[in-house]
Amino acid sequence: MRVLHFYKTYKPDSMGGVEELIGQICSGAAKRGVTSEVLTVSKDTSTVDFGDHLHHRAKLDVEIASSAFSLAAFRRFRDLAEHADLIHYHFPWPFADVVHFASRVRKPSIVTYHSDIVRQKVLLQFYKPLRDRFLASVDKIVATSPNYLATSEVLQRYRDKVEVIPIGLDEASYAPPTAEKLRYWRERAGPKFFLFVGNLRYYKGLHILLDALPGTDFRVVIVGSGPVERELRAQAERLKLNNVDFVGPVGDDDKIALLTLCHALTFPSHLRSEAFGISLLEAAMFGKAMISTEIGTGTSYVNVDGETGLVVRPSDPAALREAMGRLWGDDALATKLGAKARERFQAKFTAEKMVDAYVDLYRRLVNASSAATVR
Repeated sequence: MRVLHFYKTYKPDSMGGVEELIGQICSGAAKRGVTSEVLTVSKDTSTVDFGDHLHHRAKLDVEIASSAFSLAAFRRFRDLAEHADLIHYHFPWPFADVVHFASRVRKPSIVTYHSDIVRQKVLLQFYKPLRDRFLASVDKIVATSPNYLATSEVLQRYRDKVEVIPIGLDEASYAPPTAEKLRYWRERAGPKFFLFVGNLRYYKGLHILLDALPGTDFRVVIVGSGPVERELRAQAERLKLNNVDFVGPVGDDDKIALLTLCHALTFPSHLRSEAFGISLLEAAMFGKAMISTEIGTGTSYVNVDGETGLVVRPSDPAALREAMGRLWGDDALATKLGAKARERFQAKFTAEKMVDAYVDLYRRLVNASSAATVR
């Protein structure tokens, strides 16, 4: 079986949560006899060979409201889709909806619904008819958590075709950190610190985290880069924070060392654009307690309040500061919650469980399509 994934970006051009999900599915599916290819748009049009799957890139022409457009993608999509048994879209990306209809490819199709469109409210009014037609046309929609399905008005409209497949991670792909990396970060970050890992975007709530820190001795390490980085650094300087370290993007070995050493993970995302939180999964995998906010998405499916960590009101620096204080001052509580987070990860969020569910869905749809063609 051959599957074509279609999304606006992928590794190595970007390293976000959707990209990690696509990579985990492609690599895991390859072990189950499924050949995967990924098509995106990029300024670099070379093809990347990851060994167990290929990443094709059509020439990026323009970006409008965070959505990438490419004339070359129409032909590339048709050519690749011709040899695929199933098309796997990743939502939201309005351009994919356009390509879906313009190409007139008649193959089984699914869409993983990563997030509602939250920020572009005006443009959303123009996009809604296309979005609704697109979601109605695909065979299945995958929600990444029962929480998001329950709270998304869009998903509720298509409830009869939605399946829930939680995101999972392959622990074997996280190599143990070297002694050198551990020593470096222990010296730089200190013996006890909170960790944040992610793209520095408007919905991550990092401005709220910074507002929670004045007057505390909490040490915080922020890993990542992004559009609001300059604003956040200016805010930290304005607040005279000397307990925050913006370390920028780091390699996997550095990230693993930081996850190994951190006291707990803080994840203050305050808008529904944060649909799941891959770094929450990573923290759970490493047996770390977590602090997140209640935004009605998968973050509260990964981090269960009082069981694997603490969940607080969004956009509330005082509530966030109080939760951080509880974990900072109670090592036993942090250890207990971290152990439960590890148990929950193993029970629900392994890549094996996720890939098995996707491959099963692929096969059901392809077999149904084949049976319909015979009839």
